[in-house]
Amino acid sequence: MINAKGSMTHFANPLANRETAYSDTQKAVISVAKSREAIANITAWPSYQPTPLHSLTNLARDCGLGEIWYKDEATRFGLKSFKALGGAYAVARQLQAIIEDKTGIRPSVSDIIAGKHRDTVSEIVVTCATDGNHGRSVAWGAQMFGCGCVIYIHRDVSEGRKQAMEAFGAEVIRITGNYDESVRLADSEAKAKGRIIVSDTSYEGYMEVPKDVALGYTVMLAEAVEQLHGDIPTHVFIQGGVGGLASAVTGYFWDLWGEKRPRIVVVEPEQANCLQQSAKAGHPVAVEGDLETVMAGLACGEVSLLGWQILSNGADDFMTLSEDMVAPVMQLLARGYETDPKAEAGESAVAGLGTAILASQNPTFAKALGLGPSSKVFVIGTEGATDPEMYDRLVGQTAQD
Repeated sequence: MINAKGSMTHFANPLANRETAYSDTQKAVISVAKSREAIANITAWPSYQPTPLHSLTNLARDCGLGEIWYKDEATRFGLKSFKALGGAYAVARQLQAIIEDKTGIRPSVSDIIAGKHRDTVSEIVVTCATDGNHGRSVAWGAQMFGCGCVIYIHRDVSEGRKQAMEAFGAEVIRITGNYDESVRLADSEAKAKGRIIVSDTSYEGYMEVPKDVALGYTVMLAEAVEQLHGDIPTHVFIQGGVGGLASAVTGYFWDLWGEKRPRIVVVEPEQANCLQQSAKAGHPVAVEGDLETVMAGLACGEVSLLGWQILSNGADDFMTLSEDMVAPVMQLLARGYETDPKAEAGESAVAGLGTAILASQNPTFAKALGLGPSSKVFVIGTEGATDPEMYDRLVGQTAQD
């Protein structure tokens, strides 16, 4: 069994109510109905394939749980991250809108990919700030659709992640500040230079594009629902970050399953827990400082305002996970637990699973979260070895091995 020695904190959301209806305001951000266009669009892209849903039966048994399902995003479009779905889809939506405004006709994405609007598209530059995976998706989408791309990264983004974005033709600019400072710089320079911001976080004055990013993620959720064959998880342990993914998961399942929806447990690093702190305060608050964590994709200090519209009363619990659980869970997945499937999981991929494992083995947390033999836990392995050097160091072998 895994050496579950990490630490956690837990805050039960006092605003969560299982009988509360999913509101029209929340449906305007994410809903099953709004997801259909994104699903139809993305599943028609070249090389689309559903990612696997692994049943970690042996691990669940030894954790005292009924089931653990692991949605493995390490193979998504060759980008090794669920974010391949969101950023690229939002780029496509922006290009469609610009072409429609110019010509009066809304083109299909397949027409854009085929180069039928090359003259217009080639003059457009999209931009964003990123920890790595969202920027890689935006850069990949820009290359696929034929527009320019400028990406801003902060001081802690690895050179490997920078090079991966450059490989898709993006200009990558590194700043000396943290993630939230890179978001502000990308925004100000986009306004000054006429670029289109394609961000996965929303803030005052910037609300529409992040909705498209989140709708892209619903492809993964629709796949999972189909792969569950009618089963409904009792718990979802989902990574926090700015709240974009967590709110997409919460909103989609809430709209789909209503009162039968799973208990949503949002997980963050100890040093970057803006969602937990916001839940405690009752409104969005920022976490200052370096936000230092090995879970690089979750090193976010400011909450997405759109995400908070759903998480403020849709998330049941907010938890933090210490750094010392990350490498052991990555190693467990790499070698496979007994006869459970193996999985390539990056540092940010294991936060949900690591918290579920640790909580299930701690009587206090297990009781607080309602975890036991009848629990069916769903987690998302959000990335593979998107930073191969870091993966090798933490796992002790390459992803290929």
